[in-house]
Amino acid sequence: METFTRFLYEFLSQFFSGLLTILMGIANGIKQTFDIKSYQAILESYKNDLLLPEWILVGISILSVVIFIGLVFLLIYLLIRKYLKFRKQAINQDELLEEVATLNGKVASLMKEKEDILAMKVSQLGLKPGESNEIELEEESDKKNLGETRFAKLETIDEEYSDYKIKDYGNSFTLPELCENFRNFAASKLKLYYTIDMMRLFISALASTKLVILQGISGTGKTSLAYAWGKFLKHDSCVASVQPSWRDRTELFGYFNEFTKKFNETDVLKEMYVAGYTDDVYTIILDEMNISRVEYYFAEMLSILEMPNKNEWIIELVPNSWKTDPKHIKGGKLKIPANMWYIGTINNDDSTFMVTDKVYDRAMPIDINDKGKAFKPKEVDAQDINYSYLNNLFETAMQEHQVSQETLDKIELMDDYVIRHFRIAFGNRIVSHMKKFVPVFVACGGDEIAGVDYFIAKKILRKFEQLNVAYIREEIDPYVEFLDETFGKNKMKECIEYLLRLKKLT
Repeated sequence: METFTRFLYEFLSQFFSGLLTILMGIANGIKQTFDIKSYQAILESYKNDLLLPEWILVGISILSVVIFIGLVFLLIYLLIRKYLKFRKQAINQDELLEEVATLNGKVASLMKEKEDILAMKVSQLGLKPGESNEIELEEESDKKNLGETRFAKLETIDEEYSDYKIKDYGNSFTLPELCENFRNFAASKLKLYYTIDMMRLFISALASTKLVILQGISGTGKTSLAYAWGKFLKHDSCVASVQPSWRDRTELFGYFNEFTKKFNETDVLKEMYVAGYTDDVYTIILDEMNISRVEYYFAEMLSILEMPNKNEWIIELVPNSWKTDPKHIKGGKLKIPANMWYIGTINNDDSTFMVTDKVYDRAMPIDINDKGKAFKPKEVDAQDINYSYLNNLFETAMQEHQVSQETLDKIELMDDYVIRHFRIAFGNRIVSHMKKFVPVFVACGGDEIAGVDYFIAKKILRKFEQLNVAYIREEIDPYVEFLDETFGKNKMKECIEYLLRLKKLT
């Protein structure tokens, strides 16, 4: 053991001696570095031998040493400052973590107190603690269901029509009489003058589709025609002035406000709801409908109105049902009434959007480009008309005045010609519309070929505008000759006038 003690003493002596030598060396180095007297002695020994240029170099040398020492001290200062800053941040972070831990403890304590209070309330009700949240939700739902209705305007309509019974007006007019009566009413009561052909086109359009588009230059009476129709039926047309900001269906029907828990009902929704109670005929006017994109705000309606089964004409207003919801809103959904038509007016100018094929294919466009000439009308009053009677007139006309097979064969030949020369075809939807439009046009007193001519010009040849007119210019004259040969000389006046007008654009 004595041997090990001597070993350890010598071993550690060697280590600490070396460490002491290092520290002393550092101390001696610092002392020697800052020994001003030694620097002065060196200068004294050389000052008599140095020339003037050499004194300049001596000054530079002294200055360099001073700068170096200054940089060393600056580096040491920055290192110490950085360390102190890091240390302060670490201390602040530790304090923040401690504060967060304290707050978490307080939150946990408050949550425990809340749970204890809820447990006391639940125990007083004789329920299990796990059922408390469900009870709260049910109570909130009951408050909503037992409170005010979210459809205030529709609820008022329910009250007004609570004892309403559908009226049978005993209508007996024919379609030609309807056209004459409407024409004379507009002239005698409203000073609006339209040709009898315009009346036939309008009534036939109503028979073929629920969406009618009145288009043409401004000031020719597009909106006035739809307005007069509402007056004639003793139900003023509901005017929805389309705005450029319209982007979705809420502009038409309204929306549920989550903050107020009320549904903001529009006049269109109110009119639709009233129509659902009656067997009368109602009209919605979409004034300047292409000032916004029709396929944005009316897309859902376009799809719904295409369904053959009218029982499927349903739109969802809200995702759930309340006990206080109006009578005709079931599960948040409303059935679209079949006794309502939608008449849109459009102006084709720089301020509007182009109406797409999706809309045109589902609608019936009517051009109104000429002002009607004044005439002396018969005095005709507004009439009460049952939708069921009017619809029966339409269906009867479609059965009794079906498009002849000879005309259908000619249309098929025309379809083949258009496909070969213009690469355009029309689908089953357009043919289906034509088989409704033309028979009613004939029943109203019109000519079958004239009805086909107008329908083809507005529904099929309109698609030529999408083509490069300069490219098809040479094909227009042969196509006019084909129409004359197939349907008879100058029988297809509307089509030929449209094609010649299109040719002038090149």
